[in-house]
Parts: sequence; structure tokens; C-alpha cells
Amino acid sequence: MNKILRMIVVLTVIGIISGAILALVYTWSLPKIVENETKATDAAIFTVLPDTKTYKKVVALDLTYYDCFDESGAKVGTAILCQGNGYQGAITLMVGVNADFTEFTGMTVLDQVETPGLGAKIGSSDFERQFNGLVTKPPIEYVTGGGTVHLPNEIQAITGATISSAAVVNIINKTVKEWLQIK
Repeated sequence: MNKILRMIVVLTVIGIISGAILALVYTWSLPKIVENETKATDAAIFTVLPDTKTYKKVVALDLTYYDCFDESGAKVGTAILCQGNGYQGAITLMVGVNADFTEFTGMTVLDQVETPGLGAKIGSSDFERQFNGLVTKPPIEYVTGGGTVHLPNEIQAITGATISSAAVVNIINKTVKEWLQIK
């Protein structure tokens, strides 16, 4: 019995020390993680609304968006943080819309874990560039199978990654709908 008790004590001490080390590393790295996330968000805002000089963060209900202004203080548009599920996991996007909400000014992927080489192409500049100048109404749609984009609210889905492409479209449409309800 003495041997079992000794093993339990040793394993408990090892568990406590390992947990303490993990807690220390987490506490040490958390400010750096937050700083890097802030830098990525800033870069995304300035990417989707290039004329932005300053912005104001707004959190309403479960939605975060950024009202963006030029050097004279005139509103150039809004950058909207969009989050939802993709094929492999969560996708986080930043979408820009112009001040009168007639067209999208851009889209960039902040975080995704889609299939490398296929769904991960949603983060490619070719895919993201398709959202520049898209009309906001009606909602965005996608064309599959090498079809041709005919309407001003359509994008070309990534071949072999239709689910990821559809997820991006659905995330944006859902978030924009929610944003319009609180505006």
C-alpha cells in the first residue's frame, strides 16, 4: 500500500508543477497574444477600407464593427467582424462596406482552419479580391463548377472547396443581416 500512496503523491506533485508552469506561460504570453490580435485587426480594417485614417470600435449585441473615417473625419465606411463555421472549424473575416452601404469594399480572412491546399484558399488574394465592389443587395451568392459570374452580387467559388466558399458567403450574409438590424 505504501508504494501506491507514494506513486499517487509523486503524480500529484508532477501534475501541480505542470499546471503551474502552464499557468505561468499562459499569463506571460496573453498580453502578446492580445497585442498580435489587435495588430491583425488593425491591418484588416485598413485593408478592407483603404481610405481609413481612424476608426471607432462598436460592440452591439454579439456583433463587433468599426466605423471608419478619413483624415477630415468623414465616414468612409464600416468594417464588420464576421465569424461562423466553415468545413473544418471557425472562420473569422473582416468585411468592409462603403458609407452608404451600396457595395463591399473588401474582405480579408483573419483566422481559419480549413483544409490546406483546398479550403484554405479562402485566404488567398484571388478569392478575397472578388469581394471588392460587390453590391450589398441582394445578398452575396456564389457560382460553382467553373461557371461564369454574371451578376454584381456573385463570386466564383473555389474549385474543390465549395463548402468553404459557401461558408464564407453565408457568414458574410448572416452577419450583414444582423448588422442591418441594429443599425
